[in-house]
Amino acid sequence: MSGHHETPEGGNKRIALLIALLALMLAFSEIGGGNAEQEAVAKNIEASNLWAFFQAKTIRGTTVRTAVEAMEVDLAAVTDEAARQRMSKRIESWKQTAARYDSEPETNEGRKELAARAKEAEARRDIAAARDDKFDIASGLLQIAIVISSAAIITGVALLAWTGAGLGLLGIALMALAQFAPTALF
Repeated sequence: MSGHHETPEGGNKRIALLIALLALMLAFSEIGGGNAEQEAVAKNIEASNLWAFFQAKTIRGTTVRTAVEAMEVDLAAVTDEAARQRMSKRIESWKQTAARYDSEPETNEGRKELAARAKEAEARRDIAAARDDKFDIASGLLQIAIVISSAAIITGVALLAWTGAGLGLLGIALMALAQFAPTALF
C-alpha cells in the first residue's frame, strides 16, 4: 500500500478492519469525554456550593462581629457589675463564634477551610474540563480518520488509508493522554 496505487480487494478488508477499530476507539473517546464532562459539571456544582457556604459564614461572622462591637459600646455605659459580667460573657462567646466561623479545622467548615475546599474543587473541575476538551479533539480526529479511510475503499487510493491510520493513531494517543496523563499536564 503506497502512494496512489489501487488497493486490492484484500486491502479493502484491512481498511474495513481499520475503520471498525477507529469506530471502536471513537466510542471509547466519546464515553471518556462524557465522563469528563459530567465530572467537570459535578465539581463546578461542588465549588459553587462551597463558595455559597463560605459567603454564608462570612455574613454570619460579620453579623456577630457587629454585635460584639455594639455590645462593647453598650458595656462602657453599664455600671451594674452583674450586667457587665453577663455582657462580657456574651461578648466573649460571640468572639469565639466569629473565630470559629473563620476557621474550624475539626469540621472543615470554617471560612478558611471552605475556601480551600472550593479552590480544590475548582482545580478538579478545570482538569476534568481540559480532559473533556482532549477527548473532543480525539473524537474529531477519529471521525476524520474514519471518513478518510472510507474514502480509500471507494477511491482505491492507499495513501488515504495510511492518512486515516495516522490520524487515528493521533486520536488514540490524545485519548490516552486525556485518560491516563498525570494532572500536572492539564
